[in-house]
Amino acid sequence: MEPSGYVPILLQSLVAIGFVALVLGLVPMLGPRRRGAKKDESFECGIEVQGNARMPISIKYFMTAILFVLFDVEVIFFYPYAVNFQHFKEIGMGVQGFLAVLMFVAVFLVGFYYVLRKGAFDWDK
Repeated sequence: MEPSGYVPILLQSLVAIGFVALVLGLVPMLGPRRRGAKKDESFECGIEVQGNARMPISIKYFMTAILFVLFDVEVIFFYPYAVNFQHFKEIGMGVQGFLAVLMFVAVFLVGFYYVLRKGAFDWDK
């Protein structure tokens, strides 16, 4: 592949970056500048503001969210294997593919056991 084959990609990238720069520069100049106490107030679905948004939240909430994302993404990796299970046999990856998935499941279960032993699922502590 010659370097001249990348010219269209380079031109498209330059046009995209130029457009973004142009829009970011023009919008503040063209848009209205209305300020006021009512306009600058935070708006949350029509509910009046109550208290400070900076109140402390338990770390268990964040741990649950992170663990959900972690295990959810791991489960997503199972889907292609399940869909192509028969195809793996046809291309000669039956045993090797199965062993790879078993290793993945083993790492998954070790992580799950670690999180369980650390007490991340114990909400009473």
